[in-house]
Amino acid sequence: MTAPGPRLAMLLLGSYRKMVDAAVAELAARGFADVRPSLHYAMTAIDGGAQSASDLGRALSVTKQAAAKTIAILTERGWVATAPDPVDRRRNRLEITALGRRVMREGEQIFDELREAWQAEVGAAELAELEARLAEYVGEDGVRLDAPGWAS
Repeated sequence: MTAPGPRLAMLLLGSYRKMVDAAVAELAARGFADVRPSLHYAMTAIDGGAQSASDLGRALSVTKQAAAKTIAILTERGWVATAPDPVDRRRNRLEITALGRRVMREGEQIFDELREAWQAEVGAAELAELEARLAEYVGEDGVRLDAPGWAS
């Protein structure tokens, strides 16, 4: 691929993938061998207000069935629990457990450590400039997981 546009897109995607792969490997080294990015996205959506499989499906732009499978995995791992909805007792709502919050915090800390390591390589001013330019390019909305086709 020699065209500059596609090359830039692949560099950005490759950078994301390299950072995520390093974070997943470090989480495994710290005792969380079963973390996947999609599970983190799901926990972030739940933490942000997704309280049911339907809510989670909308937040992740997946089917309700796919969201239910993800909820089952998160529940099995002890990262998410269901509790009766205080307003509508017929419904259960999703909640991040203490262990789930620990996994999320650990992941965030690892990303901070990866950023610090990269800053040591490229320099603080250069990394700050890159982050500023990327933030400007991405815009106010940032990355929206609920946008159809965001990952395809």
